[in-house]
Amino acid sequence: MGHVVRMTLAGAMGITFVFLVDAANLFWIAKLQQPRLMAAIGFAFAIQFLSVSVGIGLMIAATALISRRIGEGRRGLARRQATSAMFLAFLIQSAVGLLILAFRHQIVSLSGAEGETAALAARYLSITVPSLGIMAAGMIANGALRAEGDAMRSMSVTLASGGVAMVIDPILIYVLEMGLDGAAYGVVLFRFVMFGMAIYFATVPHDLLARPRLRDCLGSLRPYLLIAVPAILTQLAAPVGNYILTTVMAPFGDQAMAGWAVVGRLTVVAFGGIFSLAGAIGGIFGQNYGAREFDRVRCTYRDSILFGLGYTLVMWAILFMATPAIAGWFALPDAAVKVLAAFTVVGAGGFVFASLLFVSNAAFNALGRARRATMTNWTRDVVLTLPAAIWLASTFGAPGVIYAQALCSLIVGLAASFWGWRYVGTLGRETLPKLDLAPPRSYAHPDRFRRR
Repeated sequence: MGHVVRMTLAGAMGITFVFLVDAANLFWIAKLQQPRLMAAIGFAFAIQFLSVSVGIGLMIAATALISRRIGEGRRGLARRQATSAMFLAFLIQSAVGLLILAFRHQIVSLSGAEGETAALAARYLSITVPSLGIMAAGMIANGALRAEGDAMRSMSVTLASGGVAMVIDPILIYVLEMGLDGAAYGVVLFRFVMFGMAIYFATVPHDLLARPRLRDCLGSLRPYLLIAVPAILTQLAAPVGNYILTTVMAPFGDQAMAGWAVVGRLTVVAFGGIFSLAGAIGGIFGQNYGAREFDRVRCTYRDSILFGLGYTLVMWAILFMATPAIAGWFALPDAAVKVLAAFTVVGAGGFVFASLLFVSNAAFNALGRARRATMTNWTRDVVLTLPAAIWLASTFGAPGVIYAQALCSLIVGLAASFWGWRYVGTLGRETLPKLDLAPPRSYAHPDRFRRR
């Protein structure tokens, strides 16, 4: 439990600060007293969530792969695979960004945005999307730090880059009167600072990145994609679900969408610790799995569940009590306040069960059953979300979208946590999953000679 708490809280401080910077960004936009700008950011957030989730999936795969190699005592191979994963992630995420950039107007229109709101959302995307490749490379380098177990430097990467954005955002948005463009340029700056710091910490203190070579990238392609593809599909479920919920929310107008934008920021700020938990324990699972310490794997799963339950209950209580203050900070109109209250009173409680899902997904991704994580996420965020959102929105209006999200988390979270516990309980007691993740012999020869 001590290891889980230290890794998670260190990561949570960093990731929550980043999300807090994002919320502060929205706060300065709110100061301009133009709900249309907040609605545009809400639509752009739903679309960028898709692309950022691809990067998260790539980082999860890299962390799992690198941590296993470290646990096996094959550090040279870990270094080469870390560098290869970084370059592959840069190429993949850049391709995703190019697609979004080319079809941004159509994507925004499909999300339900219209008129000037749609134009503003598309403009925001045109500024922020080209830096997605840099963001992905920085995330991989930061994931390597987590695989090494260096939570403090991983936290420093996000704290420092977020601190730069915290200072520059109000200057760009409010002082220089750049408005939405200023918010977008702040995001780009944050990504470049994160990339630079992550590369520095991964190379100088730990020497976790080898010299890039084409042969290494080709040799790492198969083992990396074996984890990355299902991990990306798993991560894409949440933004697809958020996109679906956004389309259901959009007909209720710009005021409801302004409330939805605030809820999106509150979600990541309040529950950043849970998102961090899923990333932190992936490295713990991977190292102990590589070392065949299966009792530690089971302890990690149990303690992560307990930590997640305690954290979400505390944050739910804080959000409930802070509802009037939050509505005042963002100067929300009545329709937006109703959406906000639906989240702080009911929707936040759904994260008690979402935390169970995140822990089981981290276990499945790190322990050779990534397709199970994909299945549970898509069941919650796509298969169940659309009918539940349509049904509850027709009954309760805009707040019904929030209720649908909580209901789906409850159902799938309970089922996934039980399924994950059953699986980790079998490790070491029956035939291990067949994971052919080692590179060809010609690629792995330096470690082979060292082991002899």
